[in-house]
Amino acid sequence: MSDGGQRGQGPLGTALVIIPTFNEAENIGPIVGRVRAAVPEAHVLVADDNSPDGTGKLADELAAGDDHVHVLHRKGKEGLGAAYLAGFAWGLERDYGVLVEMDADGSHQPEELPRLLTALAGADLVLGSRWVPGGRVVNWPKSREFLSRGGSVYSRLMLDVPIRDVTGGYRAFRRETLEGLGLEEVASAGYCFQVDLARRAVRQGFRVVEVPITFVEREFGDSKMSKDIVVEALWRVTQWGLKGHAAKLTGHDKPKSAGGGPARTP
Repeated sequence: MSDGGQRGQGPLGTALVIIPTFNEAENIGPIVGRVRAAVPEAHVLVADDNSPDGTGKLADELAAGDDHVHVLHRKGKEGLGAAYLAGFAWGLERDYGVLVEMDADGSHQPEELPRLLTALAGADLVLGSRWVPGGRVVNWPKSREFLSRGGSVYSRLMLDVPIRDVTGGYRAFRRETLEGLGLEEVASAGYCFQVDLARRAVRQGFRVVEVPITFVEREFGDSKMSKDIVVEALWRVTQWGLKGHAAKLTGHDKPKSAGGGPARTP
């Protein structure tokens, strides 16, 4: 077992950037290269869901030539949340001090990762946010922006979380934060996985900070967004929200304090 947390890369330990993939053959080489250039001390874990287009094989070739690149081969496509949970488990077992979520398609720019890692010095979870001042999206149709903004607003109000970009997937966690979120209880597999982790972090009292990012629509490959993913997210957020409101009315809502303070945004 490698000793990720003891390599001396900053006070929080070595960062592991987890990149889930399914049919990202055109993107995996460039995105790994950009991560390695942006944060040379970080390690990369490609969590591939047995991509038919050979993404896993390409990732193996990258790993063979770079001891900072690793590959986790999964049996098949089980959803974004399942891939991240597997990646978190892999990284926590190897004592990495920081674990990062990043898309494979370039929409999360690796060049912005140093800012997320810097902000983590004063936070337990840092979210790369499209919807705080300074954040923006590039090459999105208005319909997609409306859906994303609307989803974040609905989630924020329904779940009572002070986060502007609840659904965003560019995130940096301290290992202690992930260990305190109850990951074994997380069942959401699609994009509502991001909402689930955010609400758990707020409820547990972890310090949550948003930093602005520029989200760039993918150039190659197909988006994994679908109607089923949107429906699942809406259903689960509504279910969590109604349950939370009921708990408040009955006096059973007692958030734990784990991170030394409430969630906060810039």
